[in-house]
Amino acid sequence: MAAIGNRMADFAITLWVWEATSSATALALTGFFFQLPSIITSLFAGVLVDRVSRKSLMILSEVAAALSILVLLILHWQGHLALWHLYAAFLLNGSFERFGGLAYWASMTSLISSADYIRANSMNGATGYIAGIVAPGIAGLLYPIVGLGGMWLINLAALAVVIVVLVLLEIPQQAVQQVEDKQKTTKGQIDYFASLWAEITFGIRYIWRSPGLRSLLIITTLFWGASAGCSAIFDPMILARSGGSSEVLGAIITMAGVSGIGSAIALSIWGGFRQNVRGMLVGFSGAGLAKIVFGLGQGLSIWLPAQFCSSLNYPLLKSSERALWMSATPPDIQGRIFAARSFINDTAELAATLLAGVLSDRVFEPGMRSSGLLQFLFGPMFGVEAGAGIALLYVGGAVGMLLVGLFGFRLSGLRSLEALKLK
Repeated sequence: MAAIGNRMADFAITLWVWEATSSATALALTGFFFQLPSIITSLFAGVLVDRVSRKSLMILSEVAAALSILVLLILHWQGHLALWHLYAAFLLNGSFERFGGLAYWASMTSLISSADYIRANSMNGATGYIAGIVAPGIAGLLYPIVGLGGMWLINLAALAVVIVVLVLLEIPQQAVQQVEDKQKTTKGQIDYFASLWAEITFGIRYIWRSPGLRSLLIITTLFWGASAGCSAIFDPMILARSGGSSEVLGAIITMAGVSGIGSAIALSIWGGFRQNVRGMLVGFSGAGLAKIVFGLGQGLSIWLPAQFCSSLNYPLLKSSERALWMSATPPDIQGRIFAARSFINDTAELAATLLAGVLSDRVFEPGMRSSGLLQFLFGPMFGVEAGAGIALLYVGGAVGMLLVGLFGFRLSGLRSLEALKLK
């Protein structure tokens, strides 16, 4: 329910921002301001997730989201809602979402066995795809009637249900164990700030000392950076090429949901590849290839089948990646390990998100609309209409995703990662 409410609200915000600005940068900045505080809070969140009640952190995350939406709703009703209000709300949500997300992810190892990591992660991802099927259709019908305010009311109701469920649910807290950190000095009493810094940076140092985890961090950072660049300009590309059609955007998002949930259910039954590294890299490569085809398309006849093929890969690659992290790290330090992974990945995604929006509006769109080198080289393939420059940049990011997946098969550190699985 929460996923559906969030997706409906996100869909409405996308339409509202595009109607107000017609700017890829403005839409990309919504993701930028959500990710920025996540980076700052990631490492601190990891320490807290390993030290305090994970259930409380999840509740805190949902309460913060509800309060920010309530403030936006009041501003909207008063006629004072501005773009910077949305950005401020995303800053707040991004700060608290990291605590709840890490707590949720780390709690999974206390609730399921390692043999079920792939199945659990795939079914967890299926909830998001269900929202992807249901939310766009409902939002597309309701948005012209109830507007942005109505979408936020629905989101608030969904969040209220989630908060009540979390309060009633029993979630075990992993017992904290002392893990030897060879980089800590044993001479004398460690200064408080030095000790705090050691806790904050523990996850990064732990990953970097392991060739397998280090390789996993590098390859996933490259992939998710390229993917974030594509995601940042996905909605603007569709809206620009379809004349701002919410129906076309909704149809594509629904197709993503249909494909994703089918793939997630199949994966939960199948259980994935015997080697999670192979599953992740196959997913990386398949997603990149499908997105290349998607970016070359200019209508639903190409977009829908390409989106179907693209979304088939995400349950596999996400579940395989998460299973690798979960099985190769001790449960009592996973908050800090997952936070370190998120810190590095999110930094790359943040840079790619901002860069993609700016390049779309300032370089690629003007370049494809004027008789210059870009139009001469790529005009016959992408056209010269609105959105052609964004599509060219999108394909460039998709090529990067494909190359990362193929490169991963030759990365020796990844091949040794399966041996790190905890028994």
